Amino acid sequence: MSKTYRHFETSAIHAGYDAKTMDGSLTTPIFQTSTFTFESAEQGERRFAGEEDGYIYSRLGNPTVAALEEKIAALENGERGLAFASGMAAVSAILIALTKANDHILCSSGLYGCTFGLLTMLEDKYNIRHDFSEMETKEDIRSLINDKTACIYVETPINPTMKLVDLRLVAEVAKEYGIPVVVDNTFSSPYLQRPLELGCDVVIHSATKYIGGHGDVIAGLAVGQKDFLDQVAMTTQKDIGGIIGPMDAWLLLRGLKTLPVRLERHCDNAEKIAAHLKAHPAVKHVYYPGDADHPDYALMQQQMKRGGGVIAFEMEGTKKDAQSLLNQLQFLKIAVSLGDAETLIEHPATMTHAAVPEKNRLEMGITDQLIRLSVGLEAWEDIWEDLQQALDWCSSKSHNKTMTETEKLVR
Repeated sequence: MSKTYRHFETSAIHAGYDAKTMDGSLTTPIFQTSTFTFESAEQGERRFAGEEDGYIYSRLGNPTVAALEEKIAALENGERGLAFASGMAAVSAILIALTKANDHILCSSGLYGCTFGLLTMLEDKYNIRHDFSEMETKEDIRSLINDKTACIYVETPINPTMKLVDLRLVAEVAKEYGIPVVVDNTFSSPYLQRPLELGCDVVIHSATKYIGGHGDVIAGLAVGQKDFLDQVAMTTQKDIGGIIGPMDAWLLLRGLKTLPVRLERHCDNAEKIAAHLKAHPAVKHVYYPGDADHPDYALMQQQMKRGGGVIAFEMEGTKKDAQSLLNQLQFLKIAVSLGDAETLIEHPATMTHAAVPEKNRLEMGITDQLIRLSVGLEAWEDIWEDLQQALDWCSSKSHNKTMTETEKLVR
C-alpha cells in the first residue's frame, strides 16, 4: 500500500506512485508491453510459483495498472484495488466470484440496464436468482434474504432515478447474515461517497464516468479487502480476461488528479440547473439528491459529500414530448454515459435501460417521460439557456395542441 495523505485532494494526485522509483518521471510511465522478461529460467519459475514478486504478463499485472489500483484503493480507503476493461467487466467479475449455481442475489430497487441484463443471464444459465428491494427498512431487507443469498448488490444513487439507499442500514443487516455488500459507486465517485467506510465490502466503478472524466476511456474498478480481491485477480479476472490496458490505466490516473476539482464544479452546476428545472412548467418532477425537497436529502447529507452531477426529471406529456425536448437542444449532447466535461442528456427508457422489460422498468420508476441529465463543466448559464429554449418550445407546442383540441370541442 502506498503512502497515505490526510486529505483526499492530495491522495488523488500523489497516492500510488513514487517518482523516485521511475527515474524521476513526474507522470506515471505507460508500460505499453504485453510481457516481461526474466533474468533466468529459475526466476521465471519462482515468479510463476508465487515465490518472487515481479511482473510476468500484462494480463496478470502491469506497473501502470498497479499504480492505478493502488491509487483507487487509497481513495476508497480499501485494502486493494483491481482495474478492469469496463465497468461491466468489474461487475461481472465480482458477482461471478461471489456466486455459484442456484445462489441468490438481493438487489436495490433499480439497476443499470446492463447489470439487469447480466443478472437475467445468470438466472437463465445458472439459476442464480435475484430479487429487488426498496431497502428502506431492515425488515425490507431481512424479508428477502434466504439461505442461498450470496451477496447484496446496491446502486446509490440509483441509475437513473437518483433514489438513495442507506448503506449503513444495509451493511448492518448483511453482517447479521455474514453476507457481503457490493456497491456500485459510479454516480458519486470516492470523492462524494465511500461505501467501505459505511460498512460495505466491495465498491465498483464504471471508471469511464467521473474517474476518467473526459469521455476518452472505457474502464472499470473494484476495491475491497485484499484477500477477496487477490482471489478475484487470480480467478475471474485472470481467466475471463476483462483486464485494462496500460494506456487506459494512464488515462484514469490523469483523470483522478482533477477529480475533486471537477466534482465540485459538476455539483455546483447541477444544483443551479435542478433549481431552474423545478420552476419550469414543462417539467413535472425533478429528482436530484442535492435538492432539499428530495425525499432522500437527509440521507444524502449523512453518506455523501454533495448531491452529485446527475439529475433526472420527468416531462409533462408523452414519450414523444420527452424525445422532442432532446431533439430541440442546440449544443447539449444527446448521448449515454455521464461524468464528462460536456453536458450529456439521454432518454433512459429507450437508451440506457432499453433492455429492461417495460414492467420491470416502470417498477424501477423509469417512465417514458423520464430524462437523465449529466451536468457538465460548462458555464451553468449556457447549459440552462439551451435547456430553457428547448423546454419553452415544448411548452409552446403543448399549449398549441391544447388550444387546437379546445377549438374542435367548441366547433
